[in-house]
Amino acid sequence: MSLTLRQPTPSDLAPASHLCLRSKGYWGYDEAFLAMCEDELTLTEADLARDPIIVAEDHKGMAGVAHVSLDETGCYLEKLFVDTDRIGQGVGRVLYDWACQAARGLGAQEMIVEGDPGAAPFYERMGCVPAGEAKSGSIEGRILPRFIHKLG
Repeated sequence: MSLTLRQPTPSDLAPASHLCLRSKGYWGYDEAFLAMCEDELTLTEADLARDPIIVAEDHKGMAGVAHVSLDETGCYLEKLFVDTDRIGQGVGRVLYDWACQAARGLGAQEMIVEGDPGAAPFYERMGCVPAGEAKSGSIEGRILPRFIHKLG
């Protein structure tokens, strides 16, 4: 698969956010669940101005998106989503490698990943180590697996 990585423009934010929601739905969540996740999975112009974000494209268009942030509590993989018809084709690995490079570029020694339980095996294959649990930013009482990826 031939992928191109590029910085998104403001006009990419809505399609990329819709891709995030479609990808989240891959794990079998219903419309009500996805609606509760919408705010957290929406990319904004503020995100674009503040954080490293990338979109992956192939011959069919936007294939995935990744978003890394850094604050006083650490460096986070905010989003890594692959369009459902590209899952299992290597897009996630390319985006994850980019995210690690972006985190290093921010000066981070490690990247924190708080991901969907269904994606836990992917993050472990990428080199993440389980590091407890995190509260969902979208759904009260929902707990997510937390991982650390050492970037040394």
